[in-house]
Formats: sequence, structure tokens, C-alpha cells
Amino acid sequence: MAPKKEQQETTLLSADARLVEVILFLENEPVSFEKLLRMTSLTEEPLQSALAEVKEHYGRHMHGLDLVESHGSYHFLPSPDLNDQLRSVYGRRVDRRLSRAALETLSIVAYSQPITRREIDNIRGVSSDSIIRLLREREYIKVVGRKDVIGHPCLYGTSRKFLFEFNLESIAALPKLSDIDRQRFEKEMPEKEQS
Repeated sequence: MAPKKEQQETTLLSADARLVEVILFLENEPVSFEKLLRMTSLTEEPLQSALAEVKEHYGRHMHGLDLVESHGSYHFLPSPDLNDQLRSVYGRRVDRRLSRAALETLSIVAYSQPITRREIDNIRGVSSDSIIRLLREREYIKVVGRKDVIGHPCLYGTSRKFLFEFNLESIAALPKLSDIDRQRFEKEMPEKEQS
């Protein structure tokens, strides 16, 4: 007689939870609660229930993914217990996609925002037009206003995508600048104000 197979508890997701699950899978980036409302045609309470159901299902059955809420948006991330095994293969996605010059420019925007292109150029010592264009195309920075000087140049700041990619709750969570970097930024401030 064949040994009995251990019976596993099978829990099926509701239709609403399955819809939310597949949308988050297909979008492959954080989706806001408001966008999920539009995409699913659900009302707030059923959508909250569906999200809770998906999160509970993935947690209970030890999937390789977790449903995570960050800054009002939802997405799947690898389960934390797999991070060490995945790090050697995937590393930090952002670091591989951005050049050193782009990361330098992004850090200047992050620490000095709101800031104009000319002010960025003054700090870097070189033109930053193409890098600013790249960072805007990739949605790491955005125009947050106009400076009240002749010409009204655009003021740049970081985006929600920047916070998400660098796993920051807010700009206040940025690491503190070293003394050398702080002096560099302070040294450039008089030039910055003149431009």
C-alpha cells in the first residue's frame, strides 16, 4: 500500500484578490491604491480586503515574493529571507543602470533640492544637460517649480520613484553628508545664489 500523501491545506484566492495579484504582476512596478481602484473597478473596502488577502496568502504559504506597501503604492518584492542569496546575482538594480555621473547628479539634486540646472552645473563643474534629461526620462527627478529670477529656470527635485528605488521613506532618511561633501556643497552656495 502506497504511503499516504500529506494533505496540504489549499486556500484559493477570491476573484478580487486574483485580479489584484495579476495586475501587480503585469505592472511590474509600484501601483498606487488610486490606480488599483481604477484598474479593478472595485470600491475602497473590497480593494483593501483583496490586498490584505493577497498579502496574507503569500505570507502563509512561504512564497518567494511578498506584497509590500510603500508610499501608498503596492508591489511584489522578494521575501526578505532570500535577500542574501539574490544579492550576489542581482545586486542593486539602480547602481547598474546609472552611470557614476548620473548618480553624482542625482545625489546633488537629492541633497540640494529644489535646484536649477545651472546650480547643478556649478557644483559639478561641467554641463549636466544630458544627465538631467536622462534622470527625468527615467523619472528619478522632476520639475517641482520655477525659480523667481530672470528667465525663471526650472527647479528640480527627486520623485517618488527615487525614494522607492533607494528604499527611502522620505528625503529626511538620506544618509548624512560627510564633512568633505558638506564643505563642497557649502563652498558652492554663494555661486549658486548668484546664478
